[in-house]
This record gives sequence, structure tokens and C-alpha cells, in this order.
Amino acid sequence: MSAAPKITALRGGHVTLAAAAVAFLATPRTANPHTHRAYVSAIDRVTTLLGRDRPLAEVADTEIGTALTELWGRCAPATWNRNRAAISWLAWCQTKKHWAAPSVPADAERRKESADETRAVAKTTIHRLLSRRDIPLRERALWRVLYETAARAAEILALNVEDLDLEHRRAPVRSKGGATEWVYWDSGTAHLLPRLLRLPGGSTRTHGPLFLSERRPVPARRPAAGDICPHTGRARLGYDRARILLEKYAGLDLHQLRHSAATHLGEAEVPLQLIMGKTRHKNPRTAMRYVKPGPEAIGKVTEHLAPPRR
Repeated sequence: MSAAPKITALRGGHVTLAAAAVAFLATPRTANPHTHRAYVSAIDRVTTLLGRDRPLAEVADTEIGTALTELWGRCAPATWNRNRAAISWLAWCQTKKHWAAPSVPADAERRKESADETRAVAKTTIHRLLSRRDIPLRERALWRVLYETAARAAEILALNVEDLDLEHRRAPVRSKGGATEWVYWDSGTAHLLPRLLRLPGGSTRTHGPLFLSERRPVPARRPAAGDICPHTGRARLGYDRARILLEKYAGLDLHQLRHSAATHLGEAEVPLQLIMGKTRHKNPRTAMRYVKPGPEAIGKVTEHLAPPRR
């Protein structure tokens, strides 16, 4: 008997922003851990800004546009588009649950992302960046893992300490399609990971997120239990924060480390089939975009056009 009023209330349009968000995040479309984490981050920030206990039906379209602009209006087009897409949960509320809900206004449209034909960074530039002593250990470890594994940033940021196979220098990740696949690293990462896991006093972290935020989360932004380190109480490092730090120190994008690794393998004449195995691309056409030779390789091959030396 007690459940009936609750169901009636939801169908009557009195569901709050927080309750609607919880209902959406429980659907199969957010089952992938990377997708779920991205949706949680965007939806939580928007609902907190608008008021989590406000009825969904009372929020105006213009308020959604204002919240998007305030949170991500100054970000790069890719960041804006990614978080704007996460607010598609409002369309789910309208079409799947038939709740009275606001829409993303027309003036908060997707932004054009410029096609960058020079995403790969020279190998010497990567090695100089990874050997800099003025950069914190966490960032150097993250960037080296990304470069040596050629993995997607979301996959590496989702790793837990207990996932690591330190002996064999590998870890399982969840791919875009939801399959479990292995990524492998080399000696540079193998040297940094034990230092990253070391706690004050000499003990070592054994569970929880691999890459941690600088501070403990405030009560209002408490993440899921799986995203909290049981040893330090700090939360998992988020994609946006990791992106900002790489741009701050090197003016690069996180994806450029993956792209550069694939390009450098191609320049080393590693067969495309092995590069696809490393990057876990299924389509050769997609992989070929990543192994486009960089300026250094093109400059070197030009030497073959020079006249023979006497």
C-alpha cells in the first residue's frame, strides 16, 4: 500500500531532479563504467547547480542553457559537446518516462570541433615531457601510462590498484564496447607505479582508484564508494582535471598521447596488425588515421630524394 503514492507522484510530474537522475543512471545505456562515470559527473554538476530537490517540471529550458554555459561555456568544443550530450538524460525523461521535463535550448547547440591533422607529438617532445622534474609524480605516471599503453584516457583513469598485474606489466580495461581487454606498459611505467602507490610511512595502497585527486571530496560531491580510496579517503582523479593539468604543463590533449604512441609505432615500421593489437582498433581504416607519419619521419624520408653523395 505504501508504494502506490510514490508511483503516482512520479507519474504525476512531481519527480525531483535528483530522483530523475538516479532513475536514468540505473538504465542499461549507462551500464558501461566509463559512460556511467561521465554521465554522473555532468548530471551531478547540473542538478547541484539548479537544485537537486527541485521538481523536474519546474525547471525551464533557459535554466538548462544557463547551467551549461556557466559550467562549460569557456571549455574546449570537445568538452562542451561531451557534457552537453550527457544532458540528453532530459530527453529520456520526456520520451521514456513521459515526465514533464525541460529540454536543452536551441542556442546551447553543439560546437564545431576543429579537425587537427597534427595531433601526434614528436617522440623527443614526449620523452622530454615525461622526464621533467618540475611535474608532480601523479601526472608523470599518468602520462607515461597513457603513452606506453596507447590506451584511452577514460580507460586508464578507471583503473583500480587491484587491477594491476605489476609482474607482467599489464592491466585489464573495459573497452568502448564493454569487452575486457589488456593494456601493456614498459619499464618507465613499471618504475613509477610503485612510487605512486607508496603511502607516508612506507606502506602501499592495495585497493581503490589508481589515480587520486589532490583532496578529499566535500560531502555535497561525495562520489560512489568504488571511486574513493580506502587508504586516503581521496576520490578518483576525473577526466576534466587530468585534461586541464596536461594542457597547463604541456599544452597537449590527453588523446594526443595515445595518438602519438600509435604514430611512433608506425614510424618504427611496426606492422599495422600489431599496432591495431596495441591500440585495440578493430577497423584498419580507423587505425590508419593514427599511424599517419609525423613531421620528423616525413623529413627523414625526404633524404632519399636528395642526389647521391660523391
